[in-house]
Amino acid sequence: MGALQLRPLSKKDLPDVERIQAHVTRQPVPQPWMDMVAEHVDQQHRIGLVAEQDGDVVGFILGEIKIGGFGTELSGWLELVGVDPDQMGAGVGASLAAELFAELGRRGVQEVLTAVRWDRGDMLAFFKKVGFDQSPFINLHRRGD
Repeated sequence: MGALQLRPLSKKDLPDVERIQAHVTRQPVPQPWMDMVAEHVDQQHRIGLVAEQDGDVVGFILGEIKIGGFGTELSGWLELVGVDPDQMGAGVGASLAAELFAELGRRGVQEVLTAVRWDRGDMLAFFKKVGFDQSPFINLHRRGD
């Protein structure tokens, strides 16, 4: 197996991202979700990265820079990470997270936040592994009428 290569997300990667997401969730990927992913290609305040191995995309990560939001002057957000289930446990997600953190740092971001459901032990473990801890924020939820 070849070395893992990390690079910016491009439009040609969108079918691979969709394939990975469908494999992870075991359901079709809605078009609005794919539209959101596409917004992370070549954007100033949004970052999309993919991991390739032997020419195949095996993972992706999406991040965003927020300016003056939620009580912070400048913050980065890890919005979404997806790894082909056949590659989970091989360090793909951690490599993508490290590269996202480095890119955010190059853009002047020192604080990175994310959100995860408390009942998702696998994701909590991943986020702790890549350096996240509890934040000073409390997530709030409101359902529409």
